[in-house]
Amino acid sequence: MAYGRRVRRWGVPAALFAVLSACGAACDSGGDPEGKATPDASDSAQAVGGDAAAPPTPEADPERVPRTAAQARRMIEDVIVGPELFGSRAVRATPYESDPARWTVLAEDCAWRTEELPDDVLATLTRYFEIPAADGKGPVELSATVTVHRTTLDAAWEQARMLEEAVGCPEQTLRAGERLTGLTSMALARGEGANETSDDSLSERGECVSDTRGGPYPYSWDQSTFGPVVVGVSVCAGEGSSAEDAAELAIEPLVTMMQRVQNAVAREDADGESSTAPGTKEGD
Repeated sequence: MAYGRRVRRWGVPAALFAVLSACGAACDSGGDPEGKATPDASDSAQAVGGDAAAPPTPEADPERVPRTAAQARRMIEDVIVGPELFGSRAVRATPYESDPARWTVLAEDCAWRTEELPDDVLATLTRYFEIPAADGKGPVELSATVTVHRTTLDAAWEQARMLEEAVGCPEQTLRAGERLTGLTSMALARGEGANETSDDSLSERGECVSDTRGGPYPYSWDQSTFGPVVVGVSVCAGEGSSAEDAAELAIEPLVTMMQRVQNAVAREDADGESSTAPGTKEGD
């Protein structure tokens, strides 16, 4: 299934500017976070009764983010996950990878189509996986997507448009005989909910229906940004799987890709080490 994201050419409602506001001054041509209008980490910790000596928030370094399509493609190869992150039974689907020269676009009629990459995207890639039916549960279809935009602002716009899609198109056609229904979405800026690692995190929930696989079955799409990089994971569950099952399948792949992005482009601290999430290392 072509779940790779994602731009629709509609105007963005005022409510969605919360995503862009959270991006703040970091959303310049290089993702430089200098002057970003966010609360000081120690102030935030004190406000909730936490430790005032909280670790610094990772920030994208404009000197480390990809500047060319070739650099972006190399980064994507380093960041994007394989089937092993979805569990021991996950395997490559056919096709395994999307056409790197195109991406999917949600059109005005709420149907997905592929188009050439827009000017604001340096590179993108989606990989497709499946978990075969077993133990009384139907097959599960999955995907992982990494997109490198030219600027942090471009990545923030992609996040805003994802929120708009669920509002404007709660039912979407993936292709003939395959559709998504009952879609809703929510956003968490850094520090909200459980989002402590990405600049912005979005979740979309609903159901997937297929003329061949049946349904409706639980569907989820989770997407996070760090600087100009967007990572996303989709899950279309099968018979016998719950919405919780679908959401849990996305956690490890999404977190792993975000950690790899931070390892690649996060600003280095005074000791010369990347300010990435604790417990990660280069190449994880």
